[in-house]
Amino acid sequence: MKIIECPRDAMQGLNQFVPTEKKIAYINTLLQVGFDTIDFGSFVSPQLIPQMRDTPKVIEGLDLSDTDTKLLAIVANLRGAREALSFETISYIGFPFSISETFQQRNTNLSQIAAYNLVQDMHELCLQRNKELVIYLSMGFGNPYGDLWDPLLVEHWADRFVQMGIETISVADTVGVASPENIATVFASLTYAFPDIEFGAHLHTEAHNWLPKIDAAYENGCRRFDGAIKGFGGCPMAQNTLVGNMPTEHLIYYFEQERADFLLNKDAFLDAMNIANSIFMPNDVAVH
Repeated sequence: MKIIECPRDAMQGLNQFVPTEKKIAYINTLLQVGFDTIDFGSFVSPQLIPQMRDTPKVIEGLDLSDTDTKLLAIVANLRGAREALSFETISYIGFPFSISETFQQRNTNLSQIAAYNLVQDMHELCLQRNKELVIYLSMGFGNPYGDLWDPLLVEHWADRFVQMGIETISVADTVGVASPENIATVFASLTYAFPDIEFGAHLHTEAHNWLPKIDAAYENGCRRFDGAIKGFGGCPMAQNTLVGNMPTEHLIYYFEQERADFLLNKDAFLDAMNIANSIFMPNDVAVH
């Protein structure tokens, strides 16, 4: 069982810039919790995502000397990939490939075909640097634009990336439209068709329907879950209204009830919760 904590996703839509020192203190506390991976920052245009413009400085302040947690950074082009891969302490880079053509254009200014070709180049770079590329299938459960969506379309793109050699694919409910039924169908299909691939769930949710979403993914084979403390954040490139991330505390509660195989430092997690309260402003984010 893997929990991926996503302070990058939590912070990226904030209007007020979070000082670099606060980011470092927060992420250093998260590194002591015992999460598998921290999605900590991104190497993208500072004009589009100004909150992440200090990611290189954040890296310099992180203490990885007493943790097994790995770092993941999001990139959107080859320039960002090369910059991320220049840091020895980053183990994974993540690229958002959208099931929706409209969102691919909005998010990366690329067509799906151009984005697919870009993934091939990024994957080669990762292999050369002994790093791993994680693919996020954005709009993986539907989209607000009227673009075609079908579970078979998700499986089609997953198959193309598996054939390329990608070993970790996270299906993202970017705007919180996924029903438990669709989540169950997608993960049942993917885990059956590609038993050797690690599939993740990057779920966004409203306060009332988080439990059926986690349950649908877990019961259908998903063992990698992204979360953000208290459900802060959302994708500012998708639509005007942010739909919050899956609250990490809900994930922890669920997996404890299921007696899933993971161990976290609860004291460090409570410290991180307290720091989160000092960082995130209620008027800026969707809180769950």
